[in-house]
Amino acid sequence: MGALVAGDVLVSNFNNSPSTPGGGNLQGTGSTIVQVSPSADSETQFAHLTPARLHGACPGGVGLTTALGILNSKWVIVGSLPTKDGSAATAGAGCLILLDDNGNAVGTISGTGVNGPWDLTSVDQGGKSIVFVTNVIDGTVERIQLDTGGKKVPHVDQRTQIGSGFAHRADASALFIGPTGDALASSGALYIADSLANRIAAIPNALKRHDSASAGEDVSFGQSLNDPLGLTLAPNGDILTVNGLDGNIIETAPTGSADSNEVATKNLPPGAGGLFGLAVAPGGSGVFFVDDTNNALDLLH
Repeated sequence: MGALVAGDVLVSNFNNSPSTPGGGNLQGTGSTIVQVSPSADSETQFAHLTPARLHGACPGGVGLTTALGILNSKWVIVGSLPTKDGSAATAGAGCLILLDDNGNAVGTISGTGVNGPWDLTSVDQGGKSIVFVTNVIDGTVERIQLDTGGKKVPHVDQRTQIGSGFAHRADASALFIGPTGDALASSGALYIADSLANRIAAIPNALKRHDSASAGEDVSFGQSLNDPLGLTLAPNGDILTVNGLDGNIIETAPTGSADSNEVATKNLPPGAGGLFGLAVAPGGSGVFFVDDTNNALDLLH
């Protein structure tokens, strides 16, 4: 197992190993989290998860997604949307898996509000952590409040559906397509990559609302968006997304007309169709992104 180190990057593996007996490189079967040290140019295994060691329910088993975050600097949370053979027909609703800072599973979150957790973002508020989860099986967004203070295993205090009605479907190549990356703005709006609709949506008052905003308000649509997947915020507050269908990274201003507020488009190196997770590097020095096509974590300066 690993140990959390400030400045390192965690990457969840969506597929199992290509050399797995009986069928490798299958979607919805990944079970490992890799820890990458940019400063040492090295990588180690942070966690290897199995259904028998989750310390909680996870319908369908283990099949990690890009829903990955760190809570209060000491707990790791990762989504699981498991399949038996890499197909949507065998997918389970999955769960959110909680790990300690050494990569040991300590519990799960499943059931109400967790149905194919595809991506997430979080914010810490003292001894609480608020997690926003996009569910790709039913096109919903769930806000989950966790008690993460002290040394006890985090537990759920509250669950609230704040988004619903996002387009979603099973897909032979991508397993599922639906709401993916999300990020919380200083204004309190939650931005969401609405992949099938080629739009960025906003759910207002995401931290405090007690009802669903349906599929949210349009922030941006069309333009250069082309199956937006990963989403994060730049230091200046602009929205960064990576396209699943052409390998571009798009910078969008959250203000202005939704059909003309694109700031910049950057064509990334090879990886069209395989770009997923996004994270701003420490100090705002660049953007980390996952290139699934080449099994690589890259840094764009």
